[in-house]
Amino acid sequence: MTDTTLRPKLADVALAAGVSPATASRVLTGSAPVRPQTRREVEAAIARLGYVRNRTRRTMPRRTGSVAFVACEDNARVFSEPFFPSVLRSISVVLAARGIQLVLLMAHSPRDYQMLARYLRSGHVDGAALVSMHGKRPLDLESLGTPVAMVGRPLDDDGEFSYVDADNVGGAQEAVRHLVKQGRSMIATIAGPPDMSPGVDRLQGYRAAISEAGLSDRGLIVYGDFGMVSAEHAVYRLLDRRPTLDAIFAASDLMGAGALRALRRAGRRVPDDVAVIGFDDSPLALYTEPKMTTVRQPLKEMGERVASELLGLIARSGQDPFRVVLETTLVIRQST
Repeated sequence: MTDTTLRPKLADVALAAGVSPATASRVLTGSAPVRPQTRREVEAAIARLGYVRNRTRRTMPRRTGSVAFVACEDNARVFSEPFFPSVLRSISVVLAARGIQLVLLMAHSPRDYQMLARYLRSGHVDGAALVSMHGKRPLDLESLGTPVAMVGRPLDDDGEFSYVDADNVGGAQEAVRHLVKQGRSMIATIAGPPDMSPGVDRLQGYRAAISEAGLSDRGLIVYGDFGMVSAEHAVYRLLDRRPTLDAIFAASDLMGAGALRALRRAGRRVPDDVAVIGFDDSPLALYTEPKMTTVRQPLKEMGERVASELLGLIARSGQDPFRVVLETTLVIRQST
């Protein structure tokens, strides 16, 4: 008889590959995506040790018929900003057509993330779509044991996880170029949060266009939180620093609306004295006074694409991550 005590175990494979037993298990079962390099290292360790998987246990994951939509923001922001319902709606349409239920989850505090991680690891859903992540990932996504896709590029993008994003850099650059072509020479920006990739990328696009035009951005960059009130305060700071500014690129439509309100209170005419451009092309841009020029990001297409790609990850465990960037469009209205 063969001495089964001498057979290599999963823990031996993990040790040889330099990964955790949980990661080695994910490679074997295909229960969640792992980095291609990690998969190759585990497979090499399996071949080197002659590991033979015990197939007496059921290894196919049980399908729940549910997918989580995880908004990494507080409740007030999720239910008040147009971005979230637009993406949520487009994802739900794709999933409903496949008979899959969408579960809405929100996480904002460290305790929220702990509860979220426990929920996802418990197998309540087949996959998760994450949106509006701040900073370095507050979740150990690789350890969740479920396929994950993000709406928006992760800030610390290392090619490990899947996402669908808009061309935030290119969209911002096109907006500022439009202002330059109109003869504006003191162009400010209200940038988004520096711990979120849309804030970082749109600021990068602004800076690239300003540099391209040979202009200076000194004293013309302020930050908001993508909300209206933060933009109002930002405009007052800008006017104190640069009272002769003649254009503002706001990194969201809500901040653009806040800028319009602050400029009106300060006695500045739009677009005669100061031109304003937002970003999103949300319904709000049609109801500001004047109607706001903005950069349209394809939220419907982003939601549909992330849903379909996530379903692909669920159906084909272990496939390589996807990274999709969709084009933006400048929509010109009365504020420029």
